[in-house]
Amino acid sequence: MSQSPSKSSNSDRRHSLGRLGEEAAVERLVSEGFAILHRNWRCRSGELDIVASFDGVTVFIEVRTRSTGGKFGTAAESVDPRKQQQVRTTAEVYMLAHKLRNTAIRFDVIAITVERHSQRIIDVNHIEGAF
Repeated sequence: MSQSPSKSSNSDRRHSLGRLGEEAAVERLVSEGFAILHRNWRCRSGELDIVASFDGVTVFIEVRTRSTGGKFGTAAESVDPRKQQQVRTTAEVYMLAHKLRNTAIRFDVIAITVERHSQRIIDVNHIEGAF
């Protein structure tokens, strides 16, 4: 069964917005001195947007991108307790897979706000230790 054009178009727009946000997040992290270890690391329990290292700490970073004038709250607000638990669970799998023991870890959120019509990035908010 094929998707209707409007659903496909909305999905393409969402993916494009997400890619734009992730690129901005990586640029920000690199400029802050983070080493990017993995992007979009996947396993059965979910996906980690960015795994980075900073000052001896492994940092799991959830990236959320929202357009201005959206109906569903801010990018940061969208990282609800269910999402936080999924990221924690996936981070545990990542740590086992990469044999990371006795390693300091942190969970950050990077919330990106994009102007709806121009797709221009308005704000990049890096929230360290978000959850």
